[in-house]
Amino acid sequence: MSFKELYKDIVRLGYYIFSIEDLSTLYPDEDRRSIKVMLHRWKKKLWVCALKRGLYEMHYPKDLNIPDMHVANVLYKPSYVSLETALSYYSIIPEVSMAVTSITTKPTRKFKNKHGLFIYHTVKPAAFGGYYIEKSRGFDILIAEPEKALVDFVYFKTYRNKNVDLGLERIDKKIVSKLDKSKINKYAHSYKMDLKELHAYL
Repeated sequence: MSFKELYKDIVRLGYYIFSIEDLSTLYPDEDRRSIKVMLHRWKKKLWVCALKRGLYEMHYPKDLNIPDMHVANVLYKPSYVSLETALSYYSIIPEVSMAVTSITTKPTRKFKNKHGLFIYHTVKPAAFGGYYIEKSRGFDILIAEPEKALVDFVYFKTYRNKNVDLGLERIDKKIVSKLDKSKINKYAHSYKMDLKELHAYL
C-alpha cells in the first residue's frame, strides 16, 4: 500500500477519517503492524494527522475542511451532536460553544485534537434518539432535533444543579415557543422528567 493508493481509495470511498481497522479491511493483504508503521511515517510527514489513538484524518495533498460536527460523530460512536452546540446551531442560545458537545450511550469522554475540544455526555439507550442527518460541505452530520437538543440541555443542567435558573442561560423564548411540544414531551419522557423548568418558555 502506497500513500498514492491510499489517497485514491480514500477519495473514492469517502473515508476522509479512517481507523487502522478500516485500513486492515481495505487492504487485507497488509500486515497490521506494517499499516501502523506506514501511518507513523506519513504522520511525521504531515500527510495524515491523528484525531485520537488509532483514528486518522487525511491531511495531504489538501485540507478537506471537514466540519467539526462531522468529526464529533466519527470520533466517538455512537453519538450525535446536541446540547450547547446544537442549541447554538439553531440560535436557541446566542453563544457559540467553545467545544463540540454530543450525546452518547458510551462512557463520558473528552477529546482534543487539531479541530478543538469534543465533549460527550452519557445517556441511557432509552434517551438516545431524536436526531437526524444534516449535510454540511458534503459531509453527513448526526445532530439532535431542536426539541431533543433542548431536552438534553435541560436534563443535564438540572441533573447537575436542581436549582438551576434557565433564565440565566439566555434561551430564546420566541424560538422555543415555536417548537413541537409533543416532541418535547416525548423526549422528556425518555428521561422520566417533567418540564416544569420550561413552562415559562412553552
